[in-house]
Amino acid sequence: MKTITTFPHRVTEHADMPIIMSDGCRLSARVWIPDGAEENPMPVIFEHLPYRKRDGTIGRDDLTHPWFAGHGYVCIRTDMRGNGDSDGLMEDEYTAQELQDAVEVIEWVAKQPWCNGNVGMMGISWGGFNGLQVAALAPEPLKAVITICSTTDRYADDIHYKGGCLLGENFGWSSNMLIYSSRPPDMAIVGNRWHEMWMHRLEDLHPNLTNWLCHQHRDDYWKHGSVCEDYTAIKAAVLSIGGWHDGYRNTVAHLVENLSSPVKGIVGPWIHKYPHIAGPKPAIGFLQEAKRWWDHWLKDIDTGVDKDPDYRAYLMDSVAPQRWLDARPGQWIAETEWPSKRIKSKTLYLAQGAALADVKSDFQVQVSSPHDCGMAGGEYFPVSFGVELPGNQSRDDAGSACFDSDELTNAIDIVGTPRIHLRLSCDKPLGQITVRLCDLRPDGSSALITYGHLNLTHRDSHEHPMAVRVDEMMDIAFDLDQIAYRIPAGHRLRIAVSTNYWPMLWPSPETTSITIEAGSIELPERPLANGDEVSFEEPEGATAWQANELRAPIYTRDTATDAQTGAITISILSDGGEYEDLDHGLISGGWFKENWSIHPSDPTSAKVETEWEEKGGRKGQMWHTRVFTQMHSDQSYFFWTAHLEAYENGVLVFERDYKDQVPRDLV
Repeated sequence: MKTITTFPHRVTEHADMPIIMSDGCRLSARVWIPDGAEENPMPVIFEHLPYRKRDGTIGRDDLTHPWFAGHGYVCIRTDMRGNGDSDGLMEDEYTAQELQDAVEVIEWVAKQPWCNGNVGMMGISWGGFNGLQVAALAPEPLKAVITICSTTDRYADDIHYKGGCLLGENFGWSSNMLIYSSRPPDMAIVGNRWHEMWMHRLEDLHPNLTNWLCHQHRDDYWKHGSVCEDYTAIKAAVLSIGGWHDGYRNTVAHLVENLSSPVKGIVGPWIHKYPHIAGPKPAIGFLQEAKRWWDHWLKDIDTGVDKDPDYRAYLMDSVAPQRWLDARPGQWIAETEWPSKRIKSKTLYLAQGAALADVKSDFQVQVSSPHDCGMAGGEYFPVSFGVELPGNQSRDDAGSACFDSDELTNAIDIVGTPRIHLRLSCDKPLGQITVRLCDLRPDGSSALITYGHLNLTHRDSHEHPMAVRVDEMMDIAFDLDQIAYRIPAGHRLRIAVSTNYWPMLWPSPETTSITIEAGSIELPERPLANGDEVSFEEPEGATAWQANELRAPIYTRDTATDAQTGAITISILSDGGEYEDLDHGLISGGWFKENWSIHPSDPTSAKVETEWEEKGGRKGQMWHTRVFTQMHSDQSYFFWTAHLEAYENGVLVFERDYKDQVPRDLV
């Protein structure tokens, strides 16, 4: 990344600008104001998060917001109420209160003497979500949004449920937010009341897991904040960005296809990161691309963004599967309109002899996957530059019903949404399937292209599921996640169907067996790309965060089988390191451990245990919090426990135990 130190505007930073909500709650904002904005008002770029501006997102904030401010934008980064240095309490994600606060901030900044009345909202993940959700509320000053790694549907495409199946990440994210929200504000910002604020937060703090488990179907809880419920509510211009190695692969195309407001989309080969700092490479000059967007919609400068292709995506080449890749070979493609009329549907049929063929044939195959099938799937949301990507699929293929094509005589570019059709029966009233599309390479490896999941009780509706009629044939169809992937000549395609996908999906309550007697897949085939069809500038940013590294980050992932019980455990250690800020002196760091275990023959053996720690403060005044969580299930209930501890200078000042059990409801 190229570091830029000279800008058109000098910038004044405010570490803590108070913004008072209508109910009296004080939000703390970190604000960068270009010199001269009082005399010549400028647009505002706003980011609204619970992740702590002082010691959470400071690394990426320092690269990004001073760069925008140096180019003539006031940048505002608020801590949401109940987080960081803001007052109040946070009850859940994407609440009406959270969105109302964001609207009030937008209306407040639009009236400030340094603002020209135009506001843009930007964010990744949580900030990408609430940017779209606030846009759907249509505050008048909000003219444009840049949403990165976000979703349009909180039930179908978030970290809670997928295809009506319970994601393991639902538990992981609850544990994550419990430790994140347990941290105190910075005494240097809020003064002597920091301890009172901390205790107030801890007393109110509760895991969100029960709430999320109590909404196992697509009800009003999930419809709130799902902008797909009414795309027409969004009036602001939207630039949507995503990554093929991120969990939110479908959002970009959904927004480009459905929004009536101005919209463009970009998808790279990235994990869950901003695209100027993301991997696998190539990263892009995101800040320059964003500036074109802001200049056009917030400053009325004709930058040509309205004439850009609707959809720009990185077409990934086939590579041998690895748990991490520094770079992903491929090329940039562009579609003027999306959906593209150039992309045609090619149908292949599941056929006799475990074949994937151009014509139908009679067959019948039965599959009951071991409950550890899925361990090569990688993380649902890769966020570290570590071994989190999908590995060789051969082991999971061995536990699946596989259908293979002949060797391709010509390369195929798959761009868009593959759709699977199956005729099958299930021997239990509740079951789930995972369908993977794989690239069988001449080197013998099986590389994951994309996948999809379906809880069979959700075959007709995620809102009103129905038990399976045991051993009765049924026709089902669902989409696999979107992708842009080139399969070279000489490779083969594989469809792999499994009844389990651990630990990405929590297992069904009973071991199931499905019988398949027909099926097909519709592949979105695009004319072969011939070199880059679009290009981006190289990444650049402002001066990086200045900090001393006190403990180096580390990430490990190991798998072990218990010789006595046969249980298989995935153990993960993710240590983000520990750092001391060279400006304000705040020390911060954290780590977590996860153990996901299951016996291949017993779905009720599934168990996850985690341990988390966050640490902060300054020499002589340190704090740390620890969280221990655990979840398991039987055929009727989910059971979970959590334990929270908070320490001041090594002395325990707060602890609490939590536990609950939630009935399974066709999940």
